[in-house]
Amino acid sequence: MDFEPVIGLEIHAQLLTETKIFCGCSAEFGGPPNSHVCPVCLGLPGALPVLNRRAVELAVRAGLALGCAIQPASLFARKNYFYPDLPKGYQISQYEQPLATDGRVEYESEGETVAVRIIRVHLEEDAGKSLHEGLSGAGRATHLDFNRSGVPLIEIVTHPDLRSSAGAADFFSRLRALFRAIAVNDGNMEEGSLRCDANVSMRPAGTRGLGVKVEVKNINSFRFLQRALDYEFERQADVLRRGGTVVQETRLWDTASGSTFPMRTKEEAHDYRYFPEPDLPPLEVPESWVAAIRATLPELPEQRKRRFLSDYGLTEQEAGWLSQSEAVAGYFEETARKSGNPRAASNWIMGPVGRHLNEHGIDIGQLRVDPAGLGGLIELVDRGVISGSAAKTVFERMVESGDSAQAIVESEGLAQIDDAAVLGAAVRTAMEANPQAVASYRAGKTGTLGFLVGQVMRQTRGQANPRLVRALVQSALDAVEIDTARG
Repeated sequence: MDFEPVIGLEIHAQLLTETKIFCGCSAEFGGPPNSHVCPVCLGLPGALPVLNRRAVELAVRAGLALGCAIQPASLFARKNYFYPDLPKGYQISQYEQPLATDGRVEYESEGETVAVRIIRVHLEEDAGKSLHEGLSGAGRATHLDFNRSGVPLIEIVTHPDLRSSAGAADFFSRLRALFRAIAVNDGNMEEGSLRCDANVSMRPAGTRGLGVKVEVKNINSFRFLQRALDYEFERQADVLRRGGTVVQETRLWDTASGSTFPMRTKEEAHDYRYFPEPDLPPLEVPESWVAAIRATLPELPEQRKRRFLSDYGLTEQEAGWLSQSEAVAGYFEETARKSGNPRAASNWIMGPVGRHLNEHGIDIGQLRVDPAGLGGLIELVDRGVISGSAAKTVFERMVESGDSAQAIVESEGLAQIDDAAVLGAAVRTAMEANPQAVASYRAGKTGTLGFLVGQVMRQTRGQANPRLVRALVQSALDAVEIDTARG
């Protein structure tokens, strides 16, 4: 029997606030262990929580971007469970009345429209961190760092609308881009500020029911999410094919073995013994405040992608890459405007610019070549002042020195060579140095034409006009054939 997966995600995103959700302690990542703590986030008796207004604002912002309805009144609750890194023995969260509900994220992927419904977005506090490695005595004890305890989170819970591991990873990636675009989360998955739990079940292909749900916890990588889901698909399908029953449980992903393993039997809501948080009144969000927050939302990545497709004639891949962040999108649009050539701007930013950023671990805002500078370089190529290959050299000089393309071309003599006599001599030199290539061309292997063009470009340090070189090489080869035929 064939089975198909049914996937829903629970995404936890730390909010970009300076202080924690219920106290004034720093929410900054890092710092010496247990240095960002106070009686409130340590859960000491008698310490009362006070809600962070900025956390609520960012949560509303996220809810609106996800197409949710913001509830005028929501309630905080105590979610009771006992882990060493949860000092109070409960987590302040939202349950029956969350902040935002009934959202929808819709986008185009590989020519198809994908729609993922959002059940809820709710506010909660993060737990501390248990450390088991790299510390003295770690083999015999758990070390606790409560710096993260009380950092504000939103949890986004989706309907089980996803049907593949690649689709789930793609959706998670799009949410990361969305949160970064609206400045509610930094997207730093290595630091744990964005992580994901996946709920997955298998059902007979073509049916509409839901199978037994298994939760895979705390995944902080798109690639790991995809691998964990693929493993679970196979594991659960194998159990069902053998006539077994999938156990509802929580599992963890082990990157080393490439497998999931049981963590605990899955709790139901009643196991957490939710009850209203007595120290916090209902959270009331006036419609006027919601409207004011809505007015500050920037163009969202999916909206920007659609505009790039229509306005600049880009491909799906190009539009998706260039719309990934406001900074990259802004750099592209300004470069396209300065150069008058959106296609070349896209090629440069996704090619040499992107490689430089990755190699040096910097953001596009730190690049020494601004959009006007890159636009000027593209314009020199389009005007025929320099060749495409010479432009790559010029770009390297630009990122090193910060000088303009025009200044570098003039100082280093990199202007394109259009003199047919000069290039004709270079063509003859290339043909005399490579008689086998000439013979191969005469034998019908026309691909050697490109080889000879490359030899001429190498002689001229990439400064030769490539179109003229190709024409001259073609003419010279044809002349050789004619002379041979006459002989």
